[in-house]
Amino acid sequence: QVQLAESGGGLVHAGDSLRLSCTASGGAFSSVAVGWFRQAPGKDREFLVSISTVTGTTYYADSVKDRFTASRENGKSVVHLQMRSMKPEDTSVYYCAQYKTGPYNRRTSYESWGQGTQVTVSS
Repeated sequence: QVQLAESGGGLVHAGDSLRLSCTASGGAFSSVAVGWFRQAPGKDREFLVSISTVTGTTYYADSVKDRFTASRENGKSVVHLQMRSMKPEDTSVYYCAQYKTGPYNRRTSYESWGQGTQVTVSS
């Protein structure tokens, strides 16, 4: 079974940029799409973006579409999340997961979640 792993998290200052990566181990992505989510302490897991592993087509949450960009590496089972103009409220654990079925913006539509990577934005 394909497992996903996030990387690239860390501590940044407000206004900085950061790029996260999501890698499939054990083979290629086994889904037509990969989603990025985040979860802050005490809050629900929030959908950010879904990206097609076939075409690279993206679908963003309105809350991040102006600052976050998802991309994929052709020929590799890696997708990225580029975050710009970061804010303290972006502080969360960021997750990637493979799409299975249902609406792209729902947590329950995804499986094979990674362990997450912590992103902390200081003011």
